[in-house]
Amino acid sequence: MAGRKMKPACRTPLPCLGTDLPWKYQTEHDPQHEGGKKLKLEGKELVVVPPQLFALEGLQVLEMSPERESCLRYRMDLIPHEIGQLRNLTFLYLDSNNLKELPVEIGSLANLERLTLSNNSLISLPKEIRGLQRLRSLHLANNNLAELPASICQLRSLVFLDATDNHISFLPDSIRQLQKLETLLLLFNSLESLPRGICFLKSLGTLWLGHNKLPALPPNFGWLVNLDWGSNYCSCNFEGNPLVQPPPEVCSGGPTAIRRYFASL
Repeated sequence: MAGRKMKPACRTPLPCLGTDLPWKYQTEHDPQHEGGKKLKLEGKELVVVPPQLFALEGLQVLEMSPERESCLRYRMDLIPHEIGQLRNLTFLYLDSNNLKELPVEIGSLANLERLTLSNNSLISLPKEIRGLQRLRSLHLANNNLAELPASICQLRSLVFLDATDNHISFLPDSIRQLQKLETLLLLFNSLESLPRGICFLKSLGTLWLGHNKLPALPPNFGWLVNLDWGSNYCSCNFEGNPLVQPPPEVCSGGPTAIRRYFASL
C-alpha cells in the first residue's frame, strides 16, 4: 500500500535451533505478507542448514540467500530433501548460492507463490516443479540452463518468469499454456528461434529478447498486442540479434508494424 510504513520486525531466537545459531524466527508486518512466519539467514558463521529447520511446519517465508556483507562465507551446495516438509511456504529465496540441482521434493510446496533461484549453477529443474500450481513468480537468471524446462510451462498461475543470462537455445511450444504470464525475460541466451506458441501469450506486456541469435520472429508475433513498446522500447528488446525477418526498423514499430510486414509477404 502506497505511503504505508513497515513496522519493525519482531525478532526472537528460534527455540528449537538454540540461541547460538545465526538464525532468527521473526514476524514481520509486511504489506505483502502481513504477520507471516519468516525465517532468515543471518551472519557468516553458518556452514550447514540445521535439520531442526524443517520441523517448522508453519513457516511461510524462508530466506536462504547469503547477504553480500554479512554472509560472504556461506553458499549452499544443495537443498536438503526435507525441504518438502515445509508445506506452508509461500516465499522461498535460494538465490546466490552454489546449487547445481534441486531436490524433487521442491514440487511438494503446493502453496509456494514466489521462488528465487537466480545466481546459482542449475543445469536443469526437476519435473516435479510442475506441482507448484500457485507459483506466480519464478527467478532463474544467471544459471546454466540449456533449455527452458517443459515442466515450467505447466505452471498455469505464473505471471513473472526471468531466465536471463543462461544458455537457453530452445523454448518448448507448450509455453503457450502460460496464459497468465505478463513478464518474460530471456536476455543473454542462445535462442536461434521462437516457437509459434509464444504468440499465444496474450497477457504478455514485457518481453525481453535482447542478445540472442534470432534471425527471425514467428509470423504471428504481431498477435502480442499488449507488448509495451511505447517509450520503454527495451520492454521488447531485440538488440544484439541478427534479425532479418522482420528487419529491426520494422520491429521498432511494434506489433502492428510486424503484423503488416508478415501480411505483405
